[in-house]
Amino acid sequence: MLILMTSPKPTTKKSDLMNSLIKDRKDLVLALKEGELIDAKVLGREREGIFFDLGHNGIGIVYGAELHQALGTIKKIKAGDLIAAKVVEPENKDGFVELSLSDAGEEMAWKDIQDKKEKGETITVVVKNANKGGLIADVGGIPAFLPASQLAAEHYPKVGGADPAKLVQELRKLVDLTLTVKILDFDPKEEKLIISEKAVQEESLKKVLEKYHVGDTVKGTITGVVDFGAFMKFDKKDIEGLIHISELDWQLVASPGDIVKVDEKVEVKIIEIKNGRVSLSLKALKKDPWEDVEKKFKKGEVVKAKVTKFNPYGAFAELDKNIMGLVHISEFGSQKNMEEKLTIGKKYYFKIVLIDPKEHKIALSLEGGH
Repeated sequence: MLILMTSPKPTTKKSDLMNSLIKDRKDLVLALKEGELIDAKVLGREREGIFFDLGHNGIGIVYGAELHQALGTIKKIKAGDLIAAKVVEPENKDGFVELSLSDAGEEMAWKDIQDKKEKGETITVVVKNANKGGLIADVGGIPAFLPASQLAAEHYPKVGGADPAKLVQELRKLVDLTLTVKILDFDPKEEKLIISEKAVQEESLKKVLEKYHVGDTVKGTITGVVDFGAFMKFDKKDIEGLIHISELDWQLVASPGDIVKVDEKVEVKIIEIKNGRVSLSLKALKKDPWEDVEKKFKKGEVVKAKVTKFNPYGAFAELDKNIMGLVHISEFGSQKNMEEKLTIGKKYYFKIVLIDPKEHKIALSLEGGH
């Protein structure tokens, strides 16, 4: 029986084992090609390198620089083990098949990744690190990136604003966590591997969401409030949907936190189910204040309204609760002139030049008095 030796003694002569293997190799027909991946059975280690039984393809050897690169793998193998190897040279000057273990390991890892992608398999990874873009893990020794946008809803950082420091702080809380993911995209040449936790969630949610339809009302709990809306969980907290800021109320919402709070119980309407994502609306269950707007206001009428907000398009003025009109920026010529003529919080006289209930739009023109 051959024994793997960890520190062979150097010598200038070929060992009896090597001479015997060379003799046996002469009668074999070459069938291997450079770059081919094969399974190699470990025979043992001599001073020249590690030898492998390749069956009808003869004897393989890992030596020189390849031996040094494979030190990590060598420590784990023993005689009789079957491992993956890559053909470097089908027949060297001594009649052996030169092999690489390091190249084979990486190539096999990429092939395994391709196989998992094609089959749509789920895999588990451990989060190693985090940056402002997402999480770092590895799949079979290949570095993998999980973008924050591909996190499951329960792990998505519910951070208000666009502060990268806060985002990284939240993402770092996931380091050492084991996640179930799918291969989203990969490219061995560019050493790119993108994984997704959301893809797994979307698949599992499809069955749960089958019982829900657009137009259904559901009750749930607010789990997070961010600058673009609020997250809410329902169906025994198995599903999390987003209430966009535009769907929180009929009035213009400056901050979602003004409308809902974390842990608050609310009832909402499902307005979209797409790719495992659920969009919700709080305002859809509230009476639309624009339904009777033409009974309250008429085109050409002069009204007194309070200026509430400036934006690049002009100034908003409150005519009634949840009813806003817009004085277009063109009336002032510039943002600076608009802010000189109007003050937020003050009331002015405006003329109604357009009313469009379907679009929830009232256009105003400044009359001058206040």
